[in-house]
Amino acid sequence: MPISMYTASVPVFIKTLGNMAKWLDKAEAHAEAKKFDPAVYMTLRLAPDMLPLPSQVRIASDAAKGAAARLAGMEIPVFEDNETSIAELRERIRKTLAFLESVPAQAIEGSEEREIVIPARNREPRRMKGEFYLKHWALANFFFHATTLYALLRHNGVELGKADFLGAID
Repeated sequence: MPISMYTASVPVFIKTLGNMAKWLDKAEAHAEAKKFDPAVYMTLRLAPDMLPLPSQVRIASDAAKGAAARLAGMEIPVFEDNETSIAELRERIRKTLAFLESVPAQAIEGSEEREIVIPARNREPRRMKGEFYLKHWALANFFFHATTLYALLRHNGVELGKADFLGAID
């Protein structure tokens, strides 16, 4: 039986977003144990020209909800990009999870050939078929930003390991 577009997308996003929320919990616990303000995390970058930690969570959230909505032919929920604390980032993850859990599997099934249009600044929008979009754009973008969040926290002393990234294997 072929893999389904739904099972290759929404459950993957849900699991990793849940893991990301746990990483943020560990970051707060780390700050408390080391006696520093967790707000320090909000300015972290791996390089001067990269977006800071909050942007990594925002873009991973946008990638997940955008992919599910586009594949399902639904409107993409818009969240304000104004999180200024770990708690607000966790709330964004919670809202993203709530949206993903509301997307009916049957709306995504059969979206392999659906035309997906990605708006672009200063150029024509990108157009691709649903399967290509999921495999080569949406998942890659989502995991790039999830991995960057993980790396930022790990690099700054939060005790995270591969098991935290992968999460429970059900």
